[in-house]
Amino acid sequence: MNALDTSDDPMASWDLEEVAAAIDQGTAYDDGVASLHVMVFVNGRRISVVGNPITSPVTFSSFVIACVGKPSAGKSSFLNAVTDATAKVGNFPFTTIEPNQGIAYYPVACPCQTHGLTCKPRHGWCEGGRRHVPVRLLDVAGLVPGASEGRGLGNQFLDDLRTAHVLIHVVDASGTTDDNGRETKGYDPVDDIQWLRGEIEAWIFGNLDRRWGGVVRRHVATKSTAVDSLHAQLGGYGTAREVVQRTVDAVARGALIESGESLEKWTPADLREFVREFVDQRFPTIVALNKIDMPDADKNIAAILRRYKRQPGRPLRDGISEDNIVLTSALSECLLRKLARQKFIAYATGDDDFRTSEDDAELRALDDKTQRRLNNLRDLVLFRYGSTGVQDVITRAVESVGLVPAFPVKSFSGDAVLRDCVLVRPGTTVRELARRLHHQLDENYAGAETVGAIQLAEDEPIVAGKTNII
Repeated sequence: MNALDTSDDPMASWDLEEVAAAIDQGTAYDDGVASLHVMVFVNGRRISVVGNPITSPVTFSSFVIACVGKPSAGKSSFLNAVTDATAKVGNFPFTTIEPNQGIAYYPVACPCQTHGLTCKPRHGWCEGGRRHVPVRLLDVAGLVPGASEGRGLGNQFLDDLRTAHVLIHVVDASGTTDDNGRETKGYDPVDDIQWLRGEIEAWIFGNLDRRWGGVVRRHVATKSTAVDSLHAQLGGYGTAREVVQRTVDAVARGALIESGESLEKWTPADLREFVREFVDQRFPTIVALNKIDMPDADKNIAAILRRYKRQPGRPLRDGISEDNIVLTSALSECLLRKLARQKFIAYATGDDDFRTSEDDAELRALDDKTQRRLNNLRDLVLFRYGSTGVQDVITRAVESVGLVPAFPVKSFSGDAVLRDCVLVRPGTTVRELARRLHHQLDENYAGAETVGAIQLAEDEPIVAGKTNII
């Protein structure tokens, strides 16, 4: 077994038989002591592994995207299309019982070419000045209407959302599965977008409403601010204080609650209004309209885009705008990647076409059946939409929260200057990055500089293209 970084050996205590079992099950191996995921190769196969944050390399996967939606919408196919994880795939409810974890990749401009620095990524890869940065992706258990009341696997599903920063909602654009994931015809995919949002809101509102009397009494007795009192209740959803602050500010700007921050005067309707805004802030959502190559998908796509067209000065419908909708064909991507691995075609995720043995003599010849299938895929997906869309979904998800790629370096000389790339929240300062990388960097902090020996203040925010090489 070879780690991508051999300068330390965080894997010395790993049970190799358990690691191998994790590969076969398509899950992560947990050594029981950590919160850090690193990528390793075992017998030539890549897996996501949990390692010790003290001895492991830089945390690259603290950002988590949850892939959600009703059963049989194509969530597992989407996960397989953008990661190396293997989830069970089938057109029946609850195909995915436990969260499947994988690593997807977000492409960013790498400074290796613009600054003439050597690039040897510890995680991911760099090609042609494009750095592919790993992000964690979860495919969680199927959701059905009434999940907030305990139907289906809803409670488990909703609990899994706590770790996510962004949601990807995979929707069956063809309308061939009903709200419970059973085969049908003529189903309106808009219903899926609405009820998923409704279930998340009902889950959070129900939890708050049941405790609201006690929340208000403590709020008044301690003379706390609305943000502090609300954050004390919402922290369990993996919520930072700044998210609650943004929610309160947004509610105030829109004059959505007449009594303002006086929680003791809030009505149930006020609390619902707050929860709606909170879901917007806490769970930004990208809608992946999947199965775009199937009959009836075109008319459903057109209707959805019309419904969610952004209206200046008006709130978003269901927390969604056309900017957050991406057209996808996960199964097409799975097929293209499989054929590319087998050397039948030359293709990379995000490409608008592929090459065959007719274009490249080094590629294997296709049989007639596969060639016809690929021709249909070209016509229905690649030529019509420009790509399978799966890479665009990941890109849109990361950019929806404005993450900034930061490149921490030990020295600006040598044969491996740019080893790490860490995605950080907008506004993250130089000192905060040092603290995130390792507590000893923070405790022994003496200063930082960027390209050209330019000194950086410790409270200077990290900005892409300016101060993100440190």
